Amino acid sequence: MTTHKKKDFDCIEIKRDAQSKIYEAIKQMTPEEEIAYFRKSVDNSKLSKWWKSVPSRVELSKTQ
Repeated sequence: MTTHKKKDFDCIEIKRDAQSKIYEAIKQMTPEEEIAYFRKSVDNSKLSKWWKSVPSRVELSKTQ
């Protein structure tokens, strides 16, 4: 018989909550506004420095 430990952290619940908040924020936006929203979100995130260091698809296609 296996016993299940109660979760202190539910990854799926957090993911769904984040997706719901994003959906509510962008549901009335045009595609251009959505792009601006996500760019601003990246610029304000902890991952901003890393994201800016990743080569874009355009840069990668020039090297191939």
